[in-house]
Parts: sequence; C-alpha cells; structure tokens
Amino acid sequence: MTRLLALAALFLATGPAAAQDKMNVLFVVSDDLTNTALGCYQGRAKTPNIDKLAAKGVRFDRAYCQFPLCNPSRASLLTGLRPDTLRVYENATQFRRNVPDVQTLPQTFRRAGYYVARVGKLYHYGVPGQIGTDGLDDPPSWERVINPRGFDKDDEDANRIFTLNPKGKGSARFGGTLSWLASAGGDETHTDGMTATEITKLLEANKDRPFFLACGFFRPHTPYVAPRAYFDQYPAADITLASVPAGHRAAGPGPAFGSAKPEQEAMTDAQRREAIQAYLASVAFMDAQVGRVLSALDRLGLANRTIVVFLSDHGYHLGEHGLWQKMSLFENSARVPLVVHDPRAKGNGGVCRRTVELTDLHATLADACGLTAPRTDGASLRPLLENPAAAWERPAVTQVSRGTPTTTGEVTGKNPFFMGRSVRTERYRYTTWDDGKRGEQLFDYEADPGELRNLAADPASAETVRRMKALLPAAKK
Repeated sequence: MTRLLALAALFLATGPAAAQDKMNVLFVVSDDLTNTALGCYQGRAKTPNIDKLAAKGVRFDRAYCQFPLCNPSRASLLTGLRPDTLRVYENATQFRRNVPDVQTLPQTFRRAGYYVARVGKLYHYGVPGQIGTDGLDDPPSWERVINPRGFDKDDEDANRIFTLNPKGKGSARFGGTLSWLASAGGDETHTDGMTATEITKLLEANKDRPFFLACGFFRPHTPYVAPRAYFDQYPAADITLASVPAGHRAAGPGPAFGSAKPEQEAMTDAQRREAIQAYLASVAFMDAQVGRVLSALDRLGLANRTIVVFLSDHGYHLGEHGLWQKMSLFENSARVPLVVHDPRAKGNGGVCRRTVELTDLHATLADACGLTAPRTDGASLRPLLENPAAAWERPAVTQVSRGTPTTTGEVTGKNPFFMGRSVRTERYRYTTWDDGKRGEQLFDYEADPGELRNLAADPASAETVRRMKALLPAAKK
C-alpha cells in the first residue's frame, strides 16, 4: 500500500512524463578493495572500466570508511550514521536491533516512489559462507533482492581453494584469512558475473521509471577466486612486495598492529606474491563486471540520467606495515576508493582531495535527486561534485575495535574490549587507542606518506596533537 501511494503521489505531482526526468541511481559496491589496486588511483591492477568512470565523474582521493570491517561499515554507509550511533562494531549485529526506526539510504528512495532493488552484497554477508543467502540484509530497504550463487561456491564446496588456515572452520577457513584460486569457470558463471547479469536485467526491466539499483560485488574479498585468465595478467614472479622497515612494528603502539594474524606472518615470500597476484586478478575480474553493467547503461540510453557511485566498504592491506586484510587505522585500511558520476555536475573529470566520509553518501544522493533525507552524521558532497576544489572543513573519522565485548559491556578480562579512534585531515592523521591509555599516533602525510614516523610524542607536534584530538567526536555511550 505504501508503495502504491508513493507512486500515485509521484504521478499526480509531476505528470506521466516526469518519471523519466528524475535522476536514477546505480550504486556499485566492491568488497575489501584498496585504492592501491585501481589504475585511476595509480594502482597495480588493470581496471579500465572503473578508470573510465573516474575520468567521467569526480574521483575522491581522500575518502574514508567509518569502520574497516564489513558489517559496521556497510550499516554506517547505508544509513549515514556512525558506528557509535548504530552501536555496531562487529559482523554479527543487524543494526535495527539497536536503531529499529532508522531510515536507510535505499528507503529514502523507496519512499519517494523509486523502484529500489539490490543484487549481491550490500548489507553484510559472511563471505564466502553466506553467498547465495540474504546474510544480514535489511528487508525494509528493498522491494526486490537477488542473491546469486556462482561457480566460486562450487570451488569452495569441492575444496579446490587454497587457504592459509586449512584447519579453520566457517569464515575463518576462507573469508577470515588469505585464500585463493585460479578458477576454471568463466566470467558469467561466477557470482560477480551473475550479479552483473542480474543488474543488467533489472536495468532493462525498469528503464522507463525512476530506480535506485544497488549492485554488490563480492570480489576482491578473500577467497580471491577469479577465472584463470585474470591471473595470467599478473605473473607472480613480477609482483613487488611491500617494504617494512626493521623495528616498525616493535615501535608500536601495539594495538595499531592488532589485526595481524599468525598464519599471515608465517607466509613465505612466494606465498605473499601468489596472494597479491590472486588479489589483483580478482580486482581485474570485478572491474570487467563493472564494465558490463556500465555498458548496459549506455546501451539502454540511461547514462545521461543515472548517477553512478562506485566505492568499497573499506580499504585493505597487502603487506604494508606487515599487515594483511583490514581492521587497522592506517591509510591502507581506512581509505576507500570513491567515484561519483552525476552527468549534470560541473566538476566532472576532476579529482577531489578534500577529506570525505562514506556517511556522506546518504545526504549526497538525496540532495542530488531532490529528495528529503533524514538527519544523518554526514553532509552532502554536492558542492564538491560541482567544484572538487571547493572549501570543505570536515575531517574524516574512522574507528576500530580491539578485544572482545562482554554481554554486560565491561572492558575487563583476558581480552578487554576497547576502541581505536582516528581523525584524518588533508595533511594529518591522529589516532588514539583506548582514549590514549594504550598509545597515540600522529602522521604528517606531506613529510611521511608511508606512515613510518609517529610524531605523537614529539614536543614540536604538541599543538598539532591538541588540534587533532579536538576534532575527534565524543563516543556515544
């Protein structure tokens, strides 16, 4: 009934032809993607389709997630609310348990009469275990959902995937550690290939009415499974490994390196090269599926009235700082690729170097489409779409947890729960662990882009520490 009323209001208010005058949204999310893998960010993978989109739109060079873990980040970016507002810090809590009445980004479009659907992973799925299921989806957000299950799941079931943790169970075996396979399946038989196919079908079926379509690719999330042809593009012998200075980790603070896993630290250099090869192959495969979807937009005559957003839920380590995967507050983990192409924007073709957050997307897309959004913790990026160099005074805040929370919330025990909180401006990042009791970090990216010199205890940086600390929002209790 709500859907029918919304459509009737849209028709009566604007007339039968006006639906085609509204801007559509194609919202594309990649899983566990680092900027340093994309060609448009001077990365190592061959990503011509994402690069082409970035050249047409605005590429955000300093975009940051709010929590470098799938469930907290996705709940945050799809609501526009910070993890401390949602109180979601791990991969088990569905956000409506804590904030039952929140209006999500897709709901904002659904309530405005748009056709709203998703294919693949938007809210959290356990990968690869929950591929083909709803995972921790949010039913009020969508009127249709499609959960592809491809040949990569057959590889998993047949035990063909190599993993550093063969004795692990559930997500720890493949998704929680490094795993990879050059698969025999073709592009369209894999889950991401099937996702591109299903999104194309939805574009074809809904091209004559306003839509918000969300496309959630699983790659390059581990296990790094892609057709063999993509592996052949990146010979393992040619892979360069990250250089980590001696004593870097020992210099601490310890929690900054708390995401390290024993099996990853025991890898040989040959395994490290194979892992990076597989990751780059998965990125290139995902890019090819993005290309299929964007080609469908062009073929259907939708490109000039569709806002396309491409992003990842968080960044990723490939050996930098001696770390792999996510859950750190270094740049590799907190920084995300973000490209927005609004065909009407004056800033298209530009690069924005302002610090922005994924919480900004709800307000941005509602603003760009003339819709009323609920109050969020973000701000509309529309001024930066018009002028990527426009004044912008908002820093980016990212947090991550350490330890295990108890059911009653206390932070004592063998593995106490505490938070790391980090604020990024265009020049500096300041991080505090357990409100400073377990260490602080300050990095100056003009002098130290690799984050190798912690200035937090340097007397000459005391005033910078004070200013940066003041930018951290108070945690919600």
